Amino acid sequence: MAIQTIDANSASGLISGKKQVLSHSATAMIARVLTGVAILLLWEAVVRAFAPGYVAKPSTIVMAIPKVIADQAFRRAAADTLLAVAEGLLIAIVFGTLIGLMMGRSQLAERLLRHYINGFYAVPMIIVLPLFSLWFGYSEKARLATVVFAAIFSIVVNVADGAKSVSRDYIEVARSFRSNRLRLMIDVVLPAATPYFLAGLRLAAGRAMIGAVVAEFFIAMNGSLGYFVLYQSRTFHHNEAFVGVIALAGSCVGFELLINWCTRQFLPWYRRDESTE
Repeated sequence: MAIQTIDANSASGLISGKKQVLSHSATAMIARVLTGVAILLLWEAVVRAFAPGYVAKPSTIVMAIPKVIADQAFRRAAADTLLAVAEGLLIAIVFGTLIGLMMGRSQLAERLLRHYINGFYAVPMIIVLPLFSLWFGYSEKARLATVVFAAIFSIVVNVADGAKSVSRDYIEVARSFRSNRLRLMIDVVLPAATPYFLAGLRLAAGRAMIGAVVAEFFIAMNGSLGYFVLYQSRTFHHNEAFVGVIALAGSCVGFELLINWCTRQFLPWYRRDESTE
């Protein structure tokens, strides 16, 4: 009877805890939705009261969304920009991770590269864009180079810090089992540095998107999402331009949600409190 009573109490406590988590999540979601609605209503009221008629407001943006999405040129432009961001981000992940691991586990590499990495990380991408356009031409190559430049240093810095912070106990245990340097990096250092890598990836994804759009503005690359937004803005089609902005913002939010989902699925020990947000 005592064991059954304890089991019943633990089960009721577990159910109560789940109900509290769900209640907290529902409350947070309602608060976010109400905040968004308040911002949209304020935006609508201010534009109607003080702005010219061509300025975008939520009601006209909503009406413009079906027309813009139905445009095949817009869909091709969005796909072109997102594919360029994905390609540049993939290159930045591969080389940024390798350089970060090398800096984190080698004092010589740390001394040789740290100041250069920090210096390039602080350089605004708009400054190097004219150089890239001269080196690679006013083409997709210049955009790709800008995306890689914008994204790679966030990954390098974070992976290097993660590789450097690996517990010495892990390293000693691996060495006691005669693990070679490559297995040590793959089986110990890289998994331990994964939280740092995810933080760098979040920063790199946003910077990569900014780099692609800035390059498309500067190069005036026809057939891209950045050029679509630029052209619509200059021709006073602000509602259509804002649909492009929403597409860019939605892509970033979708990537963030994808990272959070992958984290919960494959790294359940990392940031358990994310499930309650």
